[in-house]
Amino acid sequence: MQWRREDLHVAVRDPAAASMNFLNEVAARFPDAVSLAAGRPYDGFYVADDIERYLQVFRDHLASLEMSSSAVDRTLLQYGRTNGVIGDLIARTLAADEGIEVPAEAVMVTAGCQEAMIIALRGLCTGPDDVVLAVEPCYVGFTGAARILGIEVVPVPEAADGLDPEAVLRVAREVRESGRRPRALYAVPNFANPSGVSMATAVRRRLLEVAAEAELLILEDDPYGLFGLDDEPRPTLKALDRDQSVVYLGSFAKSVFPGARVGFLVADQVVVDAEGRRTLLADELSTVKSMLTVNTSPIAQAVVGGVLVDSEYRLRSANRAKTEFYRRNMRALLAALEQEFGDDERMTWNTPSGGFFAVLTVPFVADEAMVEVSARDHGVLWTPMGFFYGAGGGEKAIRLSCSALEPPRIEEGVRRLGKFVRDRVS
Repeated sequence: MQWRREDLHVAVRDPAAASMNFLNEVAARFPDAVSLAAGRPYDGFYVADDIERYLQVFRDHLASLEMSSSAVDRTLLQYGRTNGVIGDLIARTLAADEGIEVPAEAVMVTAGCQEAMIIALRGLCTGPDDVVLAVEPCYVGFTGAARILGIEVVPVPEAADGLDPEAVLRVAREVRESGRRPRALYAVPNFANPSGVSMATAVRRRLLEVAAEAELLILEDDPYGLFGLDDEPRPTLKALDRDQSVVYLGSFAKSVFPGARVGFLVADQVVVDAEGRRTLLADELSTVKSMLTVNTSPIAQAVVGGVLVDSEYRLRSANRAKTEFYRRNMRALLAALEQEFGDDERMTWNTPSGGFFAVLTVPFVADEAMVEVSARDHGVLWTPMGFFYGAGGGEKAIRLSCSALEPPRIEEGVRRLGKFVRDRVS
């Protein structure tokens, strides 16, 4: 049987997903190119022997709770609880690191943060008129998840300090006036992907006020919060939340290691049924998860749990070496941009206060064709910012990632980028 491609779901033909596949394909064809496109963590932090070590730490932890050896075996090797077996450890870590005080029952352990997004979206959006708001440019994993579920994403343009709460309020009102219902707002307050932009604390507080006024639940994604350029406190929206208006989406991809594929969501909102029975939103969403992945791998959870126990539930302290490395890398990237483009008014870039990404604006269209030219002729890869816009935008901007390389390689990549840019301009 032969199928027409246009008869498949739009998610199969998603331009953003296809674009990310394109980057992987170009990287494979030009293996000697310096990749300022890859946003993954640095390989040097991970050793396979750590898996066995942390697994043993978690087993010892269970034994300390007077759990029998057979019960330990069942915990690690059977399906287990849908919402996970390390919710209590995650709750303790969130309290110690972020000041987020929630019961363990409010934590759902997911197969990466991507699953957490899908579960939250599916649980919150119930009809064809339900939409979600999202900062634009936006992480393609979120917009892609919404597209798979057939949920419309309405963009809110990003400001210099992340999100303008008044713009959120305006867009939410426009959506309601059009007959649709805005259900949630997706936001990345710390060092957003792709822009690297962060929200000031005053902006975060105002955003919570706007969310209450507009009856929006905020989906707060915080994968980069540990990696600021300084130790200045940057409170999460969830830590500031007094009205249970934030669902917190988390991941251990950067703070532990990506291969574990363990994420989580915190949903402590109270749900009341027709008979007046009260549950937590995390419990209600467990039905969605049970139909997606049954449960998150208990073995992967055990390894992450061992890391949490070993760090005494303080990932900020345990990740100090990673934080210093990523700080050094971001400073190297910004210094290299100044060295390469500082005397050329046609090029501008932002200066993130942490995270993995910065954005360079150039005087030409930076699209997939230009990525190919850059990789082939100049040996450097980057990501077009146009990938992160739903209906046009970012055509003359590129995302640069500094997470996966050593500083000398970052500097070499920017030098090659400079040659590519000057070649296009001339």
